[in-house]
Amino acid sequence: MIRERVADNVYIFTSELYARVNAGAVVGSEWSVMIDTLAYPEESKEIRDFLKERLESPVRYVINTHYHADHSLGTCWFSDAIVLGHALCRQLLDTRGRTALKDTQRHNRDLLDVHIVLPDVIFDKGGLSVRIDKRTLQLLHLPGHSADGIGVLIVEDRVLFSGDIMMPLPYLVDGDYDVMVASLKRIPQIYLENLVQGHGEVILRGEVQSVVQDNLDYLANIQRYVKKASRRRDPEGYLATINVESCGKSRILLNGLAEELHTRNLFALYHSMYGESLPNTNQ
Repeated sequence: MIRERVADNVYIFTSELYARVNAGAVVGSEWSVMIDTLAYPEESKEIRDFLKERLESPVRYVINTHYHADHSLGTCWFSDAIVLGHALCRQLLDTRGRTALKDTQRHNRDLLDVHIVLPDVIFDKGGLSVRIDKRTLQLLHLPGHSADGIGVLIVEDRVLFSGDIMMPLPYLVDGDYDVMVASLKRIPQIYLENLVQGHGEVILRGEVQSVVQDNLDYLANIQRYVKKASRRRDPEGYLATINVESCGKSRILLNGLAEELHTRNLFALYHSMYGESLPNTNQ
């Protein structure tokens, strides 16, 4: 796990085991707030012990930005914490999350001791705020990657933990194209010093607009190719020829997962636009 500080007592923890997933912590004088966790027990436990033992600031709250396993499974290692999230996060963890974990545990013994933890405090419309010392954390609904997606804005530092609405490669298989576009367009309207993506590198203030626009351009490109595919006799075969680089993104992103995720994006978008199932549309 890689640890980085982006503001005074604001840390990012990046997984070295899966797709450069990011979690964060805002450290207070007596207790801390976690923003997401990491999927593998050893990495989440390492974060917990760093905060509690080295910084003497145990975790009081864990915020789930969305229900996907790579961001939420580690919540169970913070057993004394109050968990916050969107109402849909609680619902989806209780259904899809439990099913997915059972399936994963059949093939991965490293996760046998992991269990689903549902948010204790939820919000639906509007937002939710948490105070830690002199800092305010605002929870903002930013759906599109998933229906329950939220971001966490540290108001005084102007740092946004975006969840997976911002990734080096947008991923919409479990989301909605139009909703994702709308959420992405909101982000540059927030004055930011740093933007912490759900995966990958931190985006600095002067880069936020261009990086968001790059993601919007990618989405426009895949929509254009999907529309072309709808006019072909073999849409599946045509989409299979559209690689990620032809849509403006590098294949090496996310530790080499970009091409696979890109192909899933194409097929999922085709299905959502034309109601016809193609391979690789599963999350």
